[in-house]
Amino acid sequence: MPASSRDSAAGAGWRSQQPGSYRELMPDDVPKVFWLNPATLWKARNGPLASLFGDPTGTDRERWVQGQLERGGDPDLVIRRDDPAAYSFVYIADTGEGDDPQYAVVPGLLKAGADTRFAVLSSDVLYPVGSANEYPHKFFRPYKDYDAPIYAVPGNHDWYDGLTGFMRVFCRAPQLPEPPRPRLLSAAWWRTLLWKRPDTPDDAALDRARLLRSKPAQAAEQPGPYWALDTGPLRIIGIDTGLLGDIDQQQGQWLRRVSQGPRPKILITGSPLYVDGRYDPCAIAGGGTVDDIVRDPANNFVAAIGGDIHNYQHYPVDVDGRRIEYVVAGGGGAFMHATHTIPRVAVGGVVEEDFRCYPLRGDSLAFYSRLYGRRLRLRKLFELTPEQAGAVVAKRLGITPVRPADAHVTWRSRFVATVLGVAPSPHRKAWLRLPVRKTYTKVLSPGSATFSPPFFKSFLRLDVTPGEVRIRAYAATGMREQELDPPVEDDFTITLPPDPA
Repeated sequence: MPASSRDSAAGAGWRSQQPGSYRELMPDDVPKVFWLNPATLWKARNGPLASLFGDPTGTDRERWVQGQLERGGDPDLVIRRDDPAAYSFVYIADTGEGDDPQYAVVPGLLKAGADTRFAVLSSDVLYPVGSANEYPHKFFRPYKDYDAPIYAVPGNHDWYDGLTGFMRVFCRAPQLPEPPRPRLLSAAWWRTLLWKRPDTPDDAALDRARLLRSKPAQAAEQPGPYWALDTGPLRIIGIDTGLLGDIDQQQGQWLRRVSQGPRPKILITGSPLYVDGRYDPCAIAGGGTVDDIVRDPANNFVAAIGGDIHNYQHYPVDVDGRRIEYVVAGGGGAFMHATHTIPRVAVGGVVEEDFRCYPLRGDSLAFYSRLYGRRLRLRKLFELTPEQAGAVVAKRLGITPVRPADAHVTWRSRFVATVLGVAPSPHRKAWLRLPVRKTYTKVLSPGSATFSPPFFKSFLRLDVTPGEVRIRAYAATGMREQELDPPVEDDFTITLPPDPA
């Protein structure tokens, strides 16, 4: 088994290693996404507008689903597959920037997923705004050699285009007609005035792109933006959490209906329920939460996996004597969200010793120190080695380093850790902790584009049998050594209850 980041710095992709071959898969003229570019932020304005003037996602989603039902779709939005009792599938999320980090995932995904039956893609299929006209080089091209179906649930960035691109590609749905004009000077009127309209899909270009994934084994069509997939002993349920990370009342009623029964279930969501050391149960319009449904023992959920946050986190939560695995797995291609800003974990009965993340917090801090050292032209001040970063994180959080190293904590490493948002010591007074988390983290630590490895990307492989589900989180660093033999950063097994039949 290849060394992982938990074993050595080389296993994390540090040291002098040869970059992988992923660039051979990329088109020559790759448009790069720069998240601090005002033009990019303006394109993605629908999220803030929804927060300020009301979120139309629920109403629009109902219109999309109604259109699918009128075209003869299954009223329960169920995809029924003929998979055997033992099979495998892969999971990726937050993929489509179309640049180096996305394509760096592909070689390892193809190798580790060579014998899998299908893939699930969750949350933010495309960046920055989910336009149908960017699917050719951000979806069809990178996954052209994955010879199995891909089913998807959207993230908030897919909704920045009104879900038009997502629905055209995955559901073959026509564009929605314009909604009725809102009342003059109402909140909805102001929202509509500034709202980004969906791009008109270039269907000829999409048809040409579809040829890249036109093998019979790759064929897939799904009934809507949320669905249930019956496969072997499992039911996999994918939900659409829209622009603001919640679900509408109609989808909530559907979720309660398709979650019933003893068949083991895995939830796939665009908004994880445990993330960054906190609990976000996901509200349902009209009352209740998604996690209420997941925790109900009659529904028999064994895991909830979400994207949106671009790293890997694992929270094994005890729920009244049952264990439910809550996983964040948004490392499929977009920029890497920091893990070094995650405080010492104590949430839902999960303590630091139970928690796993990738990248390791020290590698995350080393990554961001290098990024900002170069960006600010302060490399001598900012850049920390992985050993220095791991040592200062361990000291600040009061934890044992996962990868022990002989490095001293200096004033410089403490300064960099503070500026880049490492959580302060849990013994520090609360009023001293506030500025670090609220100010420095927002100014310097948010995700930013980088185009040279290691990228710290990841994907999941799930191996299913009638009695268990094994989940492995594979790393994709962009380095050739890990590309040829992807290391496993987490590996755990869920025991499935016996079939009552």
